[in-house]
Amino acid sequence: VQLQASGGGLVQAGDSLRLSCAVSGRTVFNHVMGWFRQAPGKEREGVSVINRRDGSTRYADSAKGRFTITRDNAKNTVYLQMNSLKPEDTAVYYCATRRNRLVLSALLDAAQYPYWGQGTLVTVSS
Repeated sequence: VQLQASGGGLVQAGDSLRLSCAVSGRTVFNHVMGWFRQAPGKEREGVSVINRRDGSTRYADSAKGRFTITRDNAKNTVYLQMNSLKPEDTAVYYCATRRNRLVLSALLDAAQYPYWGQGTLVTVSS
C-alpha cells in the first residue's frame, strides 16, 4: 500500500487548506483512513479519521468544527479540508490507513496504523 499526501503550504491564520491523500496498491480492504500531524518537538497525534466503507468520521477536539474529512472511494483518495487555521495547526500532516476495523477509542491512535504517506508541511503564520 502506498500513500501520497499533498496540499500543504504556508498560509496565514484564518485561511483554509485542503489536503489530499491518494492511496494505491492493495487498497480494496482498507477500512480506515486518517490524518495525523506532528509538530516540532511533539508526538504524532491523530487529527481525523474516516471509515472508508460507511463514511463515519472521528475528530480530535482540536479539529472539531474547523476540519472536515471526506473520501472518494472511486479515486482511493481522502481529503482534509482545514478552515480557520491557527498557528498551532502548524505541523507535518501525514495520512495513514489500515485494513481492519478499530474500536472507537483507538481510531486516533497513530500506533494502530501500519501504512503511512510521506507527510506534507502545513505552516500557519500569525
